[in-house]
Amino acid sequence: MIYIKLFYEFFKIGLFTFGGGYAMIPIVRDTVIKNGWLTDERFLDFLAVSESTPGPVAINMATFVGSSQAGLLGSILATLGVVLPSFIIILIIAAIIGNFLKKRGVEAFLKGVRPSVVALIISAGITLGFRTLLGFTSIKEKLNIDYKAIIIFAIITLLSFVLKKIKRKKPSPIILIITSAFLGIVIYGI
Repeated sequence: MIYIKLFYEFFKIGLFTFGGGYAMIPIVRDTVIKNGWLTDERFLDFLAVSESTPGPVAINMATFVGSSQAGLLGSILATLGVVLPSFIIILIIAAIIGNFLKKRGVEAFLKGVRPSVVALIISAGITLGFRTLLGFTSIKEKLNIDYKAIIIFAIITLLSFVLKKIKRKKPSPIILIITSAFLGIVIYGI
């Protein structure tokens, strides 16, 4: 049954992924493609919408995938599945151990997990960059460069750099997302 499958798959994602939403992206991608819920192209569309809407990317993605597969109940179950593991773990930690994060074993565990989280985030960024800008995710695929996407990427990167130099702080992601959406409308047409 699709409802159980959505809950189960997103529960696994929530249970075995450390580092938040960005670290979950490669696992979510593999899961939704393996189950035939989304194509790679559609996944990128869902990811763009998940990034552009308020809230954590992994929760948004679970909600959108669940909705696309099984409507409102599917979105609720997928979202509950991805959130429930960390909610339970945090409740247990808060209830049982007061100074849990100060323990040497926990500190060592977290120091060991951090590099893998960074690697997952970088891997997701590279994969999405190759897919969006160059049109491929594996060496077996034909190169299909999207020059319009590269132009938008270059403009946003340059704008981010200039705003950072002028204001001496990072530019608002909201401004960059709105600008890129506007550029998409102008460059790709409606």
